[in-house]
Amino acid sequence: MKQGIGIAVVLLALVGAGLCASATMTVVATHAVLGEFVQAVGGDLVNVVTIIPSGFCPANYDLRPSDIAAVAHASLVIYSGFEPWMTTLLSGVGNKSVETLQLKGDWNTPDSAAAKIDTIEKTLAALLPGEEQTLATNATTYKDALQSLSTSLSEQAETLCLGDIPVICMQWQASFVSWLGFDVVATYGIPTNLSIQDLVGLARTGKEKKVRMVIDNLQSGIDFGAKLAYEVGAVHVVLSNFPGAMPGTATVLDLFRRNADSLFTAIETIE
Repeated sequence: MKQGIGIAVVLLALVGAGLCASATMTVVATHAVLGEFVQAVGGDLVNVVTIIPSGFCPANYDLRPSDIAAVAHASLVIYSGFEPWMTTLLSGVGNKSVETLQLKGDWNTPDSAAAKIDTIEKTLAALLPGEEQTLATNATTYKDALQSLSTSLSEQAETLCLGDIPVICMQWQASFVSWLGFDVVATYGIPTNLSIQDLVGLARTGKEKKVRMVIDNLQSGIDFGAKLAYEVGAVHVVLSNFPGAMPGTATVLDLFRRNADSLFTAIETIE
């Protein structure tokens, strides 16, 4: 956030936005994944405001007056914990009644996504007494869709003998890649924190393990992975961990399918 935003500016933003009490409960989600989960569970009972645009790196996002305005009128703020500006956002609002929910960990598999849906359902049920059945029904509907997709992807993965394909993977995609069944022989972190020695070491591992793919994460930067794939002689595959950043990924379910399809398609090029 630009630190020059003061109380007067925030108040003007609130007035200009014309915010007022509504029949629905306002929930602020810091990014698109959490926003989708909250909307899926809350349905018409919630007004979801998502702060970070789809595919945008949380570390490089600057808060806007409208973000602070949204939190000032929110009943709940849901965040992951990797947003470096959360303390600024919450402390600068003055909304002492707002509840917060931190959902740590990734959402990159159907199981981890379903677990977050369960937590969101329980949290909303506590804030919306009398609506427990509606929330439970909504949560079940979304989890059923996750399970259906999970079954489809698992069946397809089983036919491809993914355990016989050694890969190196950016750590933010490792859970999904492992869940599909690939043999993840090494992972790497945020490329800006890596050195040429890291590249050399991973390339040595890749050659020793006969790695066939280097699987990258779009939001963390893909140059390091591309160089590593070149050094190893492997296929470079780029996945995303936020919906909306790639074509055909409007939802988390779409994202799972596209990421899996990208990997399944890449297999054809190495056989």
